[in-house]
Amino acid sequence: MKYLSQVMLLLFATFISIASFSQQKEPAKMVAGIPVNYDEALVGTYTLPDLMTLSNGAKVKSANDWLTKRRPEVLRLIEENQFGKMPPRPADMHFNVFDKGTPVFDGKAIRKQVTVYFSKDTSSYKMDLLIYIPAKADKPVPLLFEISFSANSTSVNDPGIKAGEVWTKEGKKIPAASGVSFGKLNVEPFLAQGIGVAVVYYGDIEPDYKKGIEFGIRGKYLKPGATWTEPNEWGAISAWAWGLSRAMDYFETDKQVDAKRVALQGTSRLGKTVLWAGAHDTRFAMVIASCSGEGGAAISRRNYGETIKHITDTSRYFYQFAPNYHNYGDDPSKSPVDAHMLVALMAPRPVLLQTGDTDVWSDPKGEFLAAVAAEPVYQLFGKKGPGTDIMPKASQADLLNTLGYFMHAGGHGTIPSDWNIYLDYIKKYL
Repeated sequence: MKYLSQVMLLLFATFISIASFSQQKEPAKMVAGIPVNYDEALVGTYTLPDLMTLSNGAKVKSANDWLTKRRPEVLRLIEENQFGKMPPRPADMHFNVFDKGTPVFDGKAIRKQVTVYFSKDTSSYKMDLLIYIPAKADKPVPLLFEISFSANSTSVNDPGIKAGEVWTKEGKKIPAASGVSFGKLNVEPFLAQGIGVAVVYYGDIEPDYKKGIEFGIRGKYLKPGATWTEPNEWGAISAWAWGLSRAMDYFETDKQVDAKRVALQGTSRLGKTVLWAGAHDTRFAMVIASCSGEGGAAISRRNYGETIKHITDTSRYFYQFAPNYHNYGDDPSKSPVDAHMLVALMAPRPVLLQTGDTDVWSDPKGEFLAAVAAEPVYQLFGKKGPGTDIMPKASQADLLNTLGYFMHAGGHGTIPSDWNIYLDYIKKYL
C-alpha cells in the first residue's frame, strides 16, 4: 500500500510474556499452572448472553430500544462484573498547555503538549498529552489518539518532547530514556492526510503492576485504610480508560481538535482499554482495538487460548479487572457478560477489531465471532458488521465495515501494514 514505506513498526515489548505464546512453534500448554487449549475440537459448546433481550424478557426491536433500554443494562453488567465502576470527572481537574504550538517536521505540523492535572495538587495524579496538528489545517481536525506503553518522549522521533518518566515493576519512576525502548510511531502519514495524532503514556494514569494502585489514580479514590476489595471496584483497565476520558475533556476545549472525531487506538491490554473507554464514553467516535484478546474482544466462553482463569490469576493480571471478574474463572458460562456485549456497546460508532492469525493466545477467531454476534445491534442502526460467519483469511481487508474485522499475517501486536489499514479506516469513517 502507498503508505507502507512511511509507517514504522511499533514494538510492544511489554507483551513478550504474551507474544511468545503466539510466536513460538509449540505454544505453551500450561500457564500459571492452568492448562491452555489450542484445539478447536476441544473448544466446547456455549450459549452467549442474548444482546436483543431486555432483563424483563422483552425484545429489542429498534435502535431506540437499544440506546434507551438495553444498552444501559449491558453497560451496568460489564461495570459490575468485569471492569468495575469509574468515578466521574474530578471537580478540580485542570489543564496546563505548556507547549502551545511549536512547528515541527519541517513545518508540516505543530506540536502541542498539555499536562492534565486530576486534582488541585500539581505534584501527583497527572498525565501529559502529546498532540500534533497538521500545519495547513484551517479548521478543527480529526484525531488518532493512541494510549501507549511508552512515555511520550520515546513514542515519537521528536527531540522537543518533554522528557518523560516510566514506571519500573518495583514501583519506581525512572527517566524514560533509561527504560526499555518500544519503537517510534511515525505520525507524518496521518498528518499528511489532515489527521492529527495524540499520544498518552498509560503509566501516567496508573502503573501496570500488582501494586500500581498504591501510586496510580485508583489510590487517590481509596478511603484511608481501605483496600481494593469491593466486588465492583475498578481495575487498572478502568483506570486507564478513565484517563482517556479525561483527555477527551481537554480535547473538547482545544479549538484545533474536532472532539467529535477522535479515534482511540490501543494494543493488547490497551486494546481492552480502548474498547472499554469507547463503550463507556460515547464521545469517542471510533475505536481501533489491536489484539485485545481475553477480557477484550475475544469470546470468553470459548475454551481457547487465554481464559478468564488465566488472566485473573493472582500471579498475572488480576489487578486489571474488578474483583467480581475472578468469580467466572472456573466457569465463564456463569458470567452475565461476554465480549460481543462489549463490542456492541460501540454501536453505531465504527469499531475495528484487528488481530493476527498466529496470535493463538489472544484467539483471533474468538474476536471474529464476537463481531458476528454483535452485528445485530449494528443492523438496528442500518450499519454493517462482518456480514458473514466465515472466518476471513489473513490480510483479507474486505471486512472493514462500521463493525470491522482485520487479521494480519503474524502474531501479537501491530505490524507496519496495520497502520495503513488504520489510516484508511479513519479516512473512510471520520
